[in-house]
Amino acid sequence: MVQRLLEPGEIEALDHNAIPRLLLPQPKSLFAARATRLRQLANNEIKGIPVGATLRGYLLLMAALVDAQAAVVAALPASTFALPPDADLKLAIDHHMPPLPVNGERPPAWRSVFAALLDHLATLADGQPQLAAVLDELGALESAQLEGCADAVLAELTDGVHPLHAPFVAAALQVMWTMRAAQLDGQRVQPLVTNTLCPVCGAHPVASVIRIGGQSQGYRYLHCSCCASEWHMVRVKCSCCESTAKVAYQSLEAVDTPAAPATGKANDPSKVARAETCDECHTYRKIFNQEHDYNIDPLADDLASLALDVLVGEAGYARASGNPLLWFSAE
Repeated sequence: MVQRLLEPGEIEALDHNAIPRLLLPQPKSLFAARATRLRQLANNEIKGIPVGATLRGYLLLMAALVDAQAAVVAALPASTFALPPDADLKLAIDHHMPPLPVNGERPPAWRSVFAALLDHLATLADGQPQLAAVLDELGALESAQLEGCADAVLAELTDGVHPLHAPFVAAALQVMWTMRAAQLDGQRVQPLVTNTLCPVCGAHPVASVIRIGGQSQGYRYLHCSCCASEWHMVRVKCSCCESTAKVAYQSLEAVDTPAAPATGKANDPSKVARAETCDECHTYRKIFNQEHDYNIDPLADDLASLALDVLVGEAGYARASGNPLLWFSAE
């Protein structure tokens, strides 16, 4: 059999129809949309992700924090989020390394982002003594203490970071990395040796999402916990160990939705949020389906679906990675 050579026009057509490997974040809309989603979740408006009264207050606090992220994105000058030199970016990309790694030396400007976040949140502290106390503690951190907290947050270590401080530090780091990631040329960024880490910054994914629309229709992407980039991973593949042998899905029925046979129809509340479990590594990570809720935000929806964590944890599975807006003490 003789292979036919493709003409230039045919090659372009193939490229046009290829699966987008990497979706870079759009921070100017990302944080505002996330804050809206958090409030909808807190108000129990999202079928398929029931939220109890005990979690509502925390989701509203995190919505305010994400509002502050959006305000900082709009207010700080572009120079705050300058990329590394081109030579450094090229070296990393040529060696299939993250061009904006979360490990190693951080841009000092991230502290300006952190200070701006605290300033925006200060207006919310009136009448909220607990929040005011946390903001005072954060503002009083010495430089070495703040950098140590950032080290722990980026390494996902519960030791060395106060669980009430960590979400605010993580929020500043998210703004820094998301704004820089948005400036990259996604076509140049190369996949890493492992597909389980973000090709942009090397952080773990917080969850995965099935996207709809355009070339991404029906494909699964992992959503980075730090820079909000999304990279393609085939479905029914463990996002922790990459096994395909023993992957299964667990879900919560919405409180007002009776159990029903599985269908292929869209807008099925039981398929908005599911846990993808793996019996090879005994871990899980949540997967959210935009086919069943268009306005899904992987990080916000993961935060609100703690009932699913409890269910899967009781079944003996360990969470593959954390959510940067929720931290527990080492104990």
